[in-house]
Amino acid sequence: MTRLIGLGSAVIDLVLTVPAMPVVGGDVLATRSGWRAGGGANVLVAATLAGLPSTYAGGHGTGPCGDLLRAALEAAGIAVLHGPDVDLDTGVCVVLVDGAGERTFVTTVGAEGHLRPQQWAGIECAPGDYAYLSGYDLTYPHAADFLDWISTSSRFSGALLVLDPGPLVGTLDASVLDRVLSRYTWVSLSLDEAQTLTGRTDAASAGAALLQRAPDADGVVVRTGSDGCVLAQRQQAGPLHIAGVPVSKVVDTNGAGDVHVGTFLAGLARGLTARGAAAEANAAAAAWVADPAGHTGPARGTA
Repeated sequence: MTRLIGLGSAVIDLVLTVPAMPVVGGDVLATRSGWRAGGGANVLVAATLAGLPSTYAGGHGTGPCGDLLRAALEAAGIAVLHGPDVDLDTGVCVVLVDGAGERTFVTTVGAEGHLRPQQWAGIECAPGDYAYLSGYDLTYPHAADFLDWISTSSRFSGALLVLDPGPLVGTLDASVLDRVLSRYTWVSLSLDEAQTLTGRTDAASAGAALLQRAPDADGVVVRTGSDGCVLAQRQQAGPLHIAGVPVSKVVDTNGAGDVHVGTFLAGLARGLTARGAAAEANAAAAAWVADPAGHTGPARGTA
């Protein structure tokens, strides 16, 4: 059975809803706050809910954040491959969500940023499994060595590597990023990230440009928010726009991209065409931004 192996770092999000971003040196009162599993955890939970069994193979820590992450994964039926790091807790991402539902991040690095070689040796993908990697993981000290292992280990032979470059794409080491792009099967990223990577302003040309950087890749998904996404695929004449699903009110866009990725991969694993999987992913992301609460398992301190 096809599985999704989450190599991408899972963290805990501290989500603060604010009417507007504070000015430098100022303050603003949050209207809502809550702790929930985020990052790579969202991808795995979304995939599992859509029928793709998932395993978390990244790092996680000892402490309240690690406990919350494991509880969320367990509640979703997601196996955790490694034991917790006894020296570190799981990292936290502070998420400021403004009145329009747009989010701004400040992220700390915890155990997820310190995956050790002895842990890599326990990761094994069967042919046809999906292995998800986040751009955050390419910023960590172990990134280059980890990619060496992925490239040479027989445990990854036949695995389909999926990359979501993330908001830090503009800071990634170019040589590390090129190595991943030369190996990927699918890339899913936001329009802003695609523009940063390619210098192209529209989703179609950006997706086509990224597809050319990996001659063996299946395709690129450029997520365009409420407009849906653009699908650039090797076997189609040109990039294809997949319409979004209307939402009456956007509550919180944090995690919507992760949900899109996980749902898209689950659709492919169930035998959908990439177009059909993208349409399902658009619908799942729309449902998420309208009501994200509770989708990733146990939350703590929601007010």
